Amino acid sequence: MAEKRDYYEVLGVSKTAGEDEIKKAYRQMALKYHPDRNPGDKSAEEKFKEAAEAYDVLSNPEKRQRYDQFGFAGTSSSAGGGFSGGGFSMDDIFSQFGDIFGGHFGGGSARGGFGGFGDFFGGFGGSDDDERGGRVERGSDIRIRIKLSLAEVLHGVEKKIKINKLVACPDCGGKGAASEADIKTCPDCRGRGVVTKVVRTILGQMQTSTTCPRCNGTGKIVSKPCKKCGGSGLVKAPEEISFKVPAGVAQGMQLTVRGKGNAAPHGGANGDLLVVIEEEQDPNFQRDGNDLLYSLFVSVPDAITGCEAEIPTIDGKLRIKVAPGTQSGTVLRLRGKGVPDVNGYGAGDMMVAVNVWIPKNLTSEEKKFIEKLKSSSSFDPKPSSDDKSFFDRLRGKFK
Repeated sequence: MAEKRDYYEVLGVSKTAGEDEIKKAYRQMALKYHPDRNPGDKSAEEKFKEAAEAYDVLSNPEKRQRYDQFGFAGTSSSAGGGFSGGGFSMDDIFSQFGDIFGGHFGGGSARGGFGGFGDFFGGFGGSDDDERGGRVERGSDIRIRIKLSLAEVLHGVEKKIKINKLVACPDCGGKGAASEADIKTCPDCRGRGVVTKVVRTILGQMQTSTTCPRCNGTGKIVSKPCKKCGGSGLVKAPEEISFKVPAGVAQGMQLTVRGKGNAAPHGGANGDLLVVIEEEQDPNFQRDGNDLLYSLFVSVPDAITGCEAEIPTIDGKLRIKVAPGTQSGTVLRLRGKGVPDVNGYGAGDMMVAVNVWIPKNLTSEEKKFIEKLKSSSSFDPKPSSDDKSFFDRLRGKFK
């Protein structure tokens, strides 16, 4: 299976794009890859579905916020419905998003009728490059790793880090030019950022547009570069960044801090800071999803007669009851004492596995006492059906 592409990349919009820009970008993608315009083209159909999945997330403020913070992990089925899990049908797409096309997906052919698109989009001859007036550059992302203790995972934490990154040149304000007068409109593309060529083919003349090589799509050229940054508009400088890590994050999860990556040349949009989570091993607990696993050791007499045991939690000590006759391997479940769900859907449990401690070294008197107990029928193994289900509990991860 091919690796999923970033939703913003799929629609060709920046990560600060507004609702109208996202909708417009989706319309253009749907028009380009619509099945009626590309009959039998499986690649176009996949791109059509890919664009719909991206629009489904980015057009919904709640889904977009989860995606911005957690990436694809925030769009799983457990994080909310919709198309985010992928695999939805073409009929689903037309049913869900047909309204934004003014009904043109709804009639005509079995999949919406391509004929109506010409009226809605004003024909196929135009190019969006005429409206853009040059490509907006974007800074590169910065990826870092942070280690979190179990307490920080359970409660969330605010982190402060200091990193060296590309920032706008203080002398030229990121423009790359010695002065405003040294910034000129690119003569090759006349400020559009694209150049158009007419190509002759066996089908006749075709018009193609490509990024202007002279200005790299910005529509501007610098006649006299800034001395401090050499015309790039960028310099390296340290910056302290604060961000919040929500409760419930997990090993390998990636958080996105928007706009805190490297600055872009010529005043473009900043990249993002990508924070990869690493969990420190806790001395008391093991994590299994949102559950916490703890091993409690009790003596043979305590297992036989029952007792109260003190166990640690992240927030302090907790006393639990061990019932008389508790067998080694018994698992006690403490509801809601595990890791909170990162999407806010409750919390996991703490699973306490009771282990009966068998001493390895006994005095001669202790051995004599144990020998006497052998003759008692109470100490003969008489496992019940519950005791025999030990392996079932292991297969179910103590559940």
